[in-house]
Amino acid sequence: MLFDMDGTLVDSEKLWDVALQELAAVYGGTLSDDARRSIVGTVMADSMRILHEDLGQPERDLKVSADWIDARILELFRTGLSWRPGAMALLTAVRAAGIPTALVTSSGRPLVEVALETLGRENFDVVVCGDEVVAAKPHPEPYLTAARLLGVPIERCVAIEDSATGVASALAAGAAVLAVPAEVPLPSTDGVHQLESLTTVDLEFLAALLAGR
Repeated sequence: MLFDMDGTLVDSEKLWDVALQELAAVYGGTLSDDARRSIVGTVMADSMRILHEDLGQPERDLKVSADWIDARILELFRTGLSWRPGAMALLTAVRAAGIPTALVTSSGRPLVEVALETLGRENFDVVVCGDEVVAAKPHPEPYLTAARLLGVPIERCVAIEDSATGVASALAAGAAVLAVPAEVPLPSTDGVHQLESLTTVDLEFLAALLAGR
């Protein structure tokens, strides 16, 4: 079982909204809705590049902006991180059934360590972070890495994602994919099952996804 983090397990995209708009304000601008949608699911360097270009300030230092966001989002994660609907119950059921489980996220390790205080470190056999792979989502490497570390063929894994970037990564890797959009609507995609929330998802549903491939 392969879980994305931001927007899938935890309702963190609103916190990213706060941090990104605050940084845009520091730079004397406002992040557009289109740019914000483009940022969802990307690694930090790409997120900062999109923000800079949207503000008409492409010359800004990516690391300086990333460090600012890292510090602010860590503060927000420590005070306002909450579960997405149905996510805690599903993760609990998966673990109770003894299913090998990985967290596969574009977020960096320092931020993930804070999130794991809410998610529970014991709930994941493997954690793959965006700063620990050569090629991040939408490349298949993060999901292929997670399956390899779990010792489970990727074709026998279900990946749950909320973003187009994550869906593309999981699909390219060869996993069965369940898409549950959070902040940004997702287009219908061949081979991807889409639901409004995780509240109706149980072990039988996940097994059916694999059986129906």
